[in-house]
Amino acid sequence: MKTLTVKREGTSTEFSYEIVWDGSYEHLAGCVENLKLPAKKACIVTDSTVSELYLEEVKNVLSPLFETVTAFVFPAGEASKNLDTVKDLYTHLIENHFERKDILFALGGGVVGDLTGYAAATYLRGIDFIQLPTTLLAQVDSSVGGKTGVDFDQYKNMVGAFHHPRLVYMNMATLKSLNGEQFACGMGEVLKTGLIRDEKFYIWTINHMSEIEERIEPVLTKMIQKCCDIKRQVVENDPTEQGERAVLNLGHTIGHAIEKLKNFELLHGQCVALGTVAAAYISYKRSYLSDEEFYEIRDMNVGFYLPITVDGLKSEDILAATKSDKKMEQGTIKFILLESVGHAVVDRTVTDEEMLEAINSINGCLLYTSDAADE
Repeated sequence: MKTLTVKREGTSTEFSYEIVWDGSYEHLAGCVENLKLPAKKACIVTDSTVSELYLEEVKNVLSPLFETVTAFVFPAGEASKNLDTVKDLYTHLIENHFERKDILFALGGGVVGDLTGYAAATYLRGIDFIQLPTTLLAQVDSSVGGKTGVDFDQYKNMVGAFHHPRLVYMNMATLKSLNGEQFACGMGEVLKTGLIRDEKFYIWTINHMSEIEERIEPVLTKMIQKCCDIKRQVVENDPTEQGERAVLNLGHTIGHAIEKLKNFELLHGQCVALGTVAAAYISYKRSYLSDEEFYEIRDMNVGFYLPITVDGLKSEDILAATKSDKKMEQGTIKFILLESVGHAVVDRTVTDEEMLEAINSINGCLLYTSDAADE
């Protein structure tokens, strides 16, 4: 069992919690006991896929620690990440007489964690929650940092709050149950993490591609720990995204627009990967990245089974959708570019023309049409 502390003290925004990596749920009860929580009731929030795999096991582990352990299960998928599901969770908590000192457990991927965190942040003006991430994407990114939220009328994460968990407990064995598509989505966030802050880690990830794809546990653990440590540093410096933390959004402006327009048919990690290629394209066109660096970034998506083009959308519609992104500030998009591999920056000067050209570079419909015309 390995741990990492996420901590910020001496300011109005204080938090402290452990990230734990383990090979099972064997030590979960001990980690929860160490928190000395006042909670008498616990609710495990999970989705219809994860519940079949781990709900009973986790419930059995937690039952000796609380007077009551309930479960709230909702249909798996991004389509459930909305206020209607949060309302149903509120109803479950009210009907089971959950009080402010009680606690929620988020058992699942990013959707489960984001939704549970938001419900915890807002139920009775804030109760505790613990993250039990079961997907690669959740383990390397969304379970750490305190961002919670849900979608609103297909606008990604438009309703949310900053609310840090009391504990993040990662059972590495859960990664074995992921299908290839879900695993690849997590790799989209892994590659992004190296690109924004650590060139050596980015190169390490590329060099360990075969071990990662084979899901060799010590390699995965090292990779996930590094991602969490990079995010820890950024979050501790800027917990509420007033500045530096925005670099974590590399690939998300165009990625969220694609995710919305595709009606969430593409998974979040796939859309982030597409958005990262587009952001790298702008960086390349501004001469921040060399030809070799840009094409390596693009081609690594292929190596990790992530898309480099999207079909069925008009570039102009993708551009228009970016204007509804929550990262807009005074009518200007805070776009994340790469000044170099391992160094991302917030840029407010990216023009619509630059974005449109970048979107065209990943628009499969345009690329295929161009290829056909050249033949």
